[in-house]
Amino acid sequence: MLKKSLTIFFGVLILGVYNLSYAQEVHEDYQGTYSAKVINVVSQEERDIGWNDTKSLYKVLEVKLLDGPQKGQTVTFESDFPEIGKGDKFFLNYLIDVGGVEKYVITNINRTNQIYFFVALFVAVILFFGGKQGVRSLLALIGSFLAIFYILIPAILNGWHPLLACVLVASGILFAAIFFTHGFNRESVVAYVGTMIAVFITSLLAIIAVNVTKLSGFSEEASIYLNFNTGGTLDFSGLLLGAIIIGVLGVLDDIAVTQSAVVTELFDSNKNITRPEVYKRAMRVGKEHVGALVNTLVLAYTGTALPLLLLFSIYEYKFSTVINMEIFATEIIRTVVGSIGLVLTVPIVTLLAVIYLKDYKPKHHHSHSHGHSH
Repeated sequence: MLKKSLTIFFGVLILGVYNLSYAQEVHEDYQGTYSAKVINVVSQEERDIGWNDTKSLYKVLEVKLLDGPQKGQTVTFESDFPEIGKGDKFFLNYLIDVGGVEKYVITNINRTNQIYFFVALFVAVILFFGGKQGVRSLLALIGSFLAIFYILIPAILNGWHPLLACVLVASGILFAAIFFTHGFNRESVVAYVGTMIAVFITSLLAIIAVNVTKLSGFSEEASIYLNFNTGGTLDFSGLLLGAIIIGVLGVLDDIAVTQSAVVTELFDSNKNITRPEVYKRAMRVGKEHVGALVNTLVLAYTGTALPLLLLFSIYEYKFSTVINMEIFATEIIRTVVGSIGLVLTVPIVTLLAVIYLKDYKPKHHHSHSHGHSH
C-alpha cells in the first residue's frame, strides 16, 4: 500500500510540475535569460511556506542587469532564491505576463569564474605531476568530451539506439584514451582489446539486468523533462543502458592499462618466470586494485543519493520499499553491473597480457605509471 501511495504521489508531483511549467509558458512570455548583479538587499524576512512549519527567507533585491536588451538598467524584485546577497552575480529569466507586467526569476548563481579557476587548477596539477603524459591525458580527456557532445548526443537525438551509440562512442573514446595517452605499443593493444571485451560483456549483463528489473529510465527529473521535450521519441531504458557503459569507461581503462603494465614488469624483472606464475602475481595486484575501485564506485553513487537517503530515513520507510523505488533500484543496478564489469576486466586483460606480452620490451619503464581517473 505504501509503495502504491508513493508511486501515486510522485506521479502527481511530476504532472504538477509539468502542468505548472506549461501554465507559465502560456501566461508568461519568456524574453530570455540574462546575467545580473545584486546591488543591494533592500529588505528580507522569513515567511512560513505552509508545509511542515518550514520557513523560507524572502529578499527584496536591487539588481543591475549586465546584458540583454535592458543592459545597465536597475530593477527591484522579490526572490526566495537561497544564498544570494550583495555583490553576487547570477542569471535570471526575464518574463512579461499577459497584463504586460515584467517579472524576473533568478535561475542560478553565476559561478563561471570559480569554475574556470578550479578547471585551471586541475590542468596545472595534471601538467605539473604528469609531464608529457599529463599533456596526452588532458588531450585524450578533451577528445572524450568532444566525442560525447558532438557525436554521441547528436546520434541519440537523431534516432540511434542509445546503447549502440554509447558502445560505438565508448570504443572510440577508449582507443584515444589508451593509445594516445600510453602510446601505440603491445601493452596498449592488450589493454584496449581486453577492455572492449569487458565492455561487451557488461553491456549484455546491463541489458539483462534492466529488462528483468523493468527499469524505465525515468528515475531522474531530467529524464522526465527530456521526454516531454523530445515528444516521447527516446528509448529511456536504452539511455540508462548507455549511461551504465559510459559511467564505467574511465575505471575500465584504469584497470586494463595497470594490469598490462604489471604483467610487463613481472616478465621484465625475471627472465625465467613462467606464464602461470606471472598470471597468479598479476591477479593478486588486480584483486587489490578492483577492491579499491569498487569501493570508490559504490561510495560515489551513494554520495549522489545521500539527500534522498536522509529523506527516506526521516520517514522511516522499510528497506524493501526504498530499494524497490526506481531511483534507488537504478543506482543499485548501475553500481552492481558496473562493478561486475570491473571485476571481469582483471582476468580478461591479465590473461591476454600473459599470452602476448612475454618477451615484450617496453621503451620506457616509467611510462607504466597510470593515474586513477575515477
